[in-house]
Amino acid sequence: MKQVFAIFRREFTAYFATPVAYVFIVIFLLAMGAFTFYVGHFYDNGNANLGVFFGYHPWLYLFLVPAVGMRLWAEESRIGTMELLLTLPVPVWASVVGKWLAAWAFTGVALALTFPIWLTVNYLGNPDNGVIVAGYLGSLLMAGAYLAISAAISATTSNQVIAFVVSVVVCFLFTISGAPLVLDVFQAWAPVVLVNTISGFSFLTHFQAISSGVIDLRDLIFFGSLIALFLLVNVVLVDLKKAN
Repeated sequence: MKQVFAIFRREFTAYFATPVAYVFIVIFLLAMGAFTFYVGHFYDNGNANLGVFFGYHPWLYLFLVPAVGMRLWAEESRIGTMELLLTLPVPVWASVVGKWLAAWAFTGVALALTFPIWLTVNYLGNPDNGVIVAGYLGSLLMAGAYLAISAAISATTSNQVIAFVVSVVVCFLFTISGAPLVLDVFQAWAPVVLVNTISGFSFLTHFQAISSGVIDLRDLIFFGSLIALFLLVNVVLVDLKKAN
């Protein structure tokens, strides 16, 4: 774990060494505010809850999180520092987990900076703060899953643009896999088991369940297992590059 922490500290510090991190946070906060107050009409709804606020998280993460994850390994390959990193006395899994944790923590910082809207809704009414806490937990887990996918894809290329585009596409498929648009294609010919399996991979379904205040162990296992799966894929891909 000391090795994981060393990689984590190196990567997390690197985010704030350039203006890119601050630009990302500003864009994230402005987008959240715009979608919540102007598109979602937060004040006009007259409801003391953050349902509108959390409702836009999957769609903003769909583009903003891959923008963070695309550089994790693609940038290392492009500037030639991956070889140096892989020669350090640090196991590959520690590098993968450390990089992912740093990106997840950075995303968590951006998410935490949205706390003024929590204060706002408590000032305007009496919301169920337990539901709001669950919403933040679900949002953080979903961001971690998006990052794990983006990191694994980033390990396949040295081009950040390609990593970003492919990550957005894959994350989009996971996001809408439970929507009628996707399920209708399979329901006409596929068995019910397959349709239910595809529906079960929907980020929206699991996130909406958590953000409504229902913390089901199955939803936690879904995000946890998905993160573990793509981190494992990331380790395998980096190992293959190391072998070559």
